[in-house]
Amino acid sequence: MILTPEKFEQIVSQFHSLKPILVVGDLGVDKYTFGEVRRISPEAPVPVLEVEKEWNKLGLAANVSDNLKSLEVDSTLCGVIGDDARANLVENLLEERGLKTWGLVRDPSRHTTYKERVTTATQQICRIDYETKETISEDINRRIGTRIKEFTSSHAGVIIEDYGKGLFSESLCQKIIKDFKEQNLLIAVDPSRSTPPLWYKGATLLKPNRLESHMMVEALGYFKERKLETIAQILIDKLDLEKVIITLGADGMAMLDTKNSGALKIIPTAANEVFDVSGAGDTAIAAISSALIAGASLEEAAWVGNCAAGVVVKKRGTALCSKQELRDYYSNLLKIMK
Repeated sequence: MILTPEKFEQIVSQFHSLKPILVVGDLGVDKYTFGEVRRISPEAPVPVLEVEKEWNKLGLAANVSDNLKSLEVDSTLCGVIGDDARANLVENLLEERGLKTWGLVRDPSRHTTYKERVTTATQQICRIDYETKETISEDINRRIGTRIKEFTSSHAGVIIEDYGKGLFSESLCQKIIKDFKEQNLLIAVDPSRSTPPLWYKGATLLKPNRLESHMMVEALGYFKERKLETIAQILIDKLDLEKVIITLGADGMAMLDTKNSGALKIIPTAANEVFDVSGAGDTAIAAISSALIAGASLEEAAWVGNCAAGVVVKKRGTALCSKQELRDYYSNLLKIMK
């Protein structure tokens, strides 16, 4: 059952007054090159895009901080960028959005992640990636760990946003979890399918999608399990989690909370129109984490995240959900579901 208007407003109205959330993760920029194809190249059988506009947008974990900002939740972003022109672009975009840059660590040995999507109004033609995926050095690891330790006491929780680009190691993940667990603060994990699941052991909340959840239980030795309830329970038990949400795309979200009944619950998707799913997971983890810190139950937080994701999938590219858009979407959803 969708949460009541009174409860929804009680949760969302607190967003602007929450303590900051620390976002630790792989950072980058999403570039969009948009135009129209009217002909095929005479040089090769490929479409020729006549460019109409280009824009840059904060991507990867930086998109989580950007979504928190759009929801009026303060955050600090912590991660590694290169020492190149695109690192300057990351910092400029953060400053334009009023986001803090003091959690960034520059590493001259790495490329700043930069993903260019070439699109028309109807399809994505190609994506061009510039990135370094090798694991960060011990020195950079220590510098990141020191920054995180400094931020712990002044933040309400942490989102570990793992895109599998080399930032995280078992030691760094466990250090973050230990530091925040000692303060009894929220530790939310948006996992990478390439990261060993045990690196996330002890987190408060794990939010994989359906495919990631299957891959994680297989990595834990359960190769034939496909039942959602069993998958969620395996993740809870083997990774010592308090809560898990498995996003199911068009089928909604499945969740299990050990602090509640301990039974699997599934809520339907709030999306009634899907144009582009890019970044929807970033929006969902930002909204869910904010709602949990504001005192929501897991199911209530999932509905808030569900509505926020419903807003952004109607937009082109890596998009944002404002607090007003969230309120409007919830109101419309409530009318539809009555």
